[in-house]
Amino acid sequence: MGEAEHDALRRRHAALAARLARSDATAERDALRVEILALFQDVEQAASSLTSLKDDVKRLAAQWKALPAPTADPAPAPRLTGVQPAVHADHLNASTFVEKGWSLIALGDHAGAERALVRALELAPDDPRTEALLGWAQMHQEKYDEALLSFQRVLMREPANAMARVNLGFICLKREIFGEAIEHLSRAMRAEDRKAALYAHFYMGLVYLEREMFDDATAFLERAIALGPNLIEAYYHLGRAHWSHGVCDRALEAWRRGADANKFNPWAKRCADMLERAERGAAVSPSA
Repeated sequence: MGEAEHDALRRRHAALAARLARSDATAERDALRVEILALFQDVEQAASSLTSLKDDVKRLAAQWKALPAPTADPAPAPRLTGVQPAVHADHLNASTFVEKGWSLIALGDHAGAERALVRALELAPDDPRTEALLGWAQMHQEKYDEALLSFQRVLMREPANAMARVNLGFICLKREIFGEAIEHLSRAMRAEDRKAALYAHFYMGLVYLEREMFDDATAFLERAIALGPNLIEAYYHLGRAHWSHGVCDRALEAWRRGADANKFNPWAKRCADMLERAERGAAVSPSA
């Protein structure tokens, strides 16, 4: 519904309200009933049209989310996946802000998502689902101190929330607090949540790679690939670990597997670049 149509409905409403307020409104009772019913039906039709359009926009967002990312972060934050939170009626309307926050995270508008989720928590404090989404939004803005507090609040209410623990491990990795990262990731590995276990092994591999403990790094990265063969960034970092450890043939194998996995993925392109440079004898410096 366009702005003109919206304004027209508003004008009809105002005109009917003015007629109802007049002293002789009783004489028009039947006519007013017909016009109010007609207005209600027109508003309902417009709302239905907007709901349908909203669903169409959500499908566009899902299609956008499936596009390959244009850049490759050296240590990407976990991707938000799963089912969008269902909107339920609540007198404070907090759930609407939760849905909006989830949608904005999926679209990459993490600042907008943070604002929506902060509003949701103002209306309905201490909801661990909302706290977790807020942590995602903050983490993807590199607001690591704020995200750390958000995920800690989640774990206070849901100690078994494995993805919250993975996210804490990721934040500790980014802040180079390796001991705490290992503690969080070790616990997440033992969870039944397959996605949490995948990312826990991946980040543990990066922790040991940063510490130049290459045997441990390769073991965790190989396990991550076994759990999630489509996590192509793991192939790139596995190649880094092998190359830095002097096992060049295995590094080439890892980069070749990553390059062949999905040619449109930015990490596959990085793998292909490393492979090409190494095979033609150019200097290879697999940075993070």
